[in-house]
Amino acid sequence: MIKKLIRSILGKNKKSASSTEPTVLGPKQHGIDPQLVSPNAIRVTQTLQEAGFKAFIVGGAVRDLLLAVKPKDFDVATNATPEQVKQLFRRAFIIGRRFQIVHVMFGQELIEVTTFRGASADSAPKDEHGRVLRDNTFGEQHEDAVRRDFTINAMYYDPATQSVLDYHGGIADIRAKTLRIIGVPEARYREDPVRMLRVVRFAAKLSFTIDAATSAPIAVMAPLINNVPAARVFDEMLKLLMSGHALACLQQLRKEGLHHGLLPLLDVVLEQPLGEKFVTLALANTDARIKQGKPVSPGFLFASLLWHQVLEKWHAYQAAGEYPIPALHLAADDVLNAQTEKLALQRKIASDMRDIWAMQPRFERRVGKAPYKLLEHLRLRAGYDFLLLRCASGEIDAELGQWWTDFMQADGAGREALLARKPTESSSAAAPAKKRKRRGGRRKPDAAAPDAES
Repeated sequence: MIKKLIRSILGKNKKSASSTEPTVLGPKQHGIDPQLVSPNAIRVTQTLQEAGFKAFIVGGAVRDLLLAVKPKDFDVATNATPEQVKQLFRRAFIIGRRFQIVHVMFGQELIEVTTFRGASADSAPKDEHGRVLRDNTFGEQHEDAVRRDFTINAMYYDPATQSVLDYHGGIADIRAKTLRIIGVPEARYREDPVRMLRVVRFAAKLSFTIDAATSAPIAVMAPLINNVPAARVFDEMLKLLMSGHALACLQQLRKEGLHHGLLPLLDVVLEQPLGEKFVTLALANTDARIKQGKPVSPGFLFASLLWHQVLEKWHAYQAAGEYPIPALHLAADDVLNAQTEKLALQRKIASDMRDIWAMQPRFERRVGKAPYKLLEHLRLRAGYDFLLLRCASGEIDAELGQWWTDFMQADGAGREALLARKPTESSSAAAPAKKRKRRGGRRKPDAAAPDAES
């Protein structure tokens, strides 16, 4: 009896792993609201089907629809080749090297169309760690389902019949709030180490529990992320931090041992009371803005995460005899150079970060024309919000933030009155240090110039 039961279980597992037939669910079984589906995504699937091809909405869009959440993006999977897809749409562009996809544009909306992927060929180019570099192998739909990362992302929705095709028990895992990778976790992570970051993002975003077998290899295999191109790591980190669940994602990163190398010294920052409070406030602020539909600046977010590294180096340069403003620029250079190697920070984002950091000592200058000049700065709002975070975390005196709040809201007479008021002694960590004897060979900066740091 026991042997029969074991054979039955093993037989079911084997069928689940290799079955070419999906479970098909109708509208009453899956409960997807058709009103949540993008009309343009329906148009793409309909056009492909009318041309004789299979076409389904797939991946995260189906997952979100099953969770009664309106998807932000829609992907379509088809058995048409990229060239065949491109011929059917006026604004369609083939992109990608590792695996070719087609971007179909409808105004500002982009629908990503992929051809069903086949089983990964042994001859596909790989690096010395096993990461697949290029794999344009097309195949059948059931093979495509095997190639997808998680069971909850491996379902296909046909808008024409309103049916869902589920190859790997994704519906059951959604209902159980479980995140499970398809296939052998070690092999899937080796193929694409970024999947480890995706595990963290989805678990935090959806409040799902990571399956034990899916989680187990991550701590050991985490160093493989160092072998991924920096641009890909940056894109995934940006998705993680802009998910609306940044704080939960960061906590999950640390729990899984994935934070090392991505944001160096972040552990040290989070072990310091002020640093932990500052980062927590910054991420909570970002999450709140995203949930309210407000814009969020990646530059502000990364400036917040790396601020205490800048602060530490800033103090070190001043202690070595450097003047405050040049010391701040040197500290920013050190931190950004270290991060660029790991995250490939885009030039625009790095520039925004520098502006936000460089404004901080300028907020200390509350005399003469300096405050008026700062009001004209293009990044004033970001710098001011950053100042308020520093006040809220206890890094500097809250009086400074309140003074600038009053100054920005006051009329001409009110601003003059604020300038006439004697500032209280600031407890800012950025307060200018006393002049020290300079090392030879360096040009002495103009410490009196209020805009020397701009």
